[in-house]
Amino acid sequence: FSRLVGSNGAKMLRSVLALRQIAQRTISTASRRQFENKVPEKQKLFQEDNGIPVHLKGGVADALLYRTTMILTVAGTAYAIYQLAVASFPKKQG
Repeated sequence: FSRLVGSNGAKMLRSVLALRQIAQRTISTASRRQFENKVPEKQKLFQEDNGIPVHLKGGVADALLYRTTMILTVAGTAYAIYQLAVASFPKKQG
């Protein structure tokens, strides 16, 4: 293999493989940490019948995310319609 790639290529391949092993170890050990199970707490919150729409029950962050999404959706739709209107009227030559 080293004849095909050269000594620098072989060194680089070895270092990439070593880096891959280190990254795999780091990722696998990070996933072993114990986290508190918040699912029952969240189920209680989202299933509560309090008249609030489910997409807003998460609090301020959900409200901001919802409003930002709606603003971007409306703005994107308006821009697409504008571009279609501009494209439908070709410029006059002359």
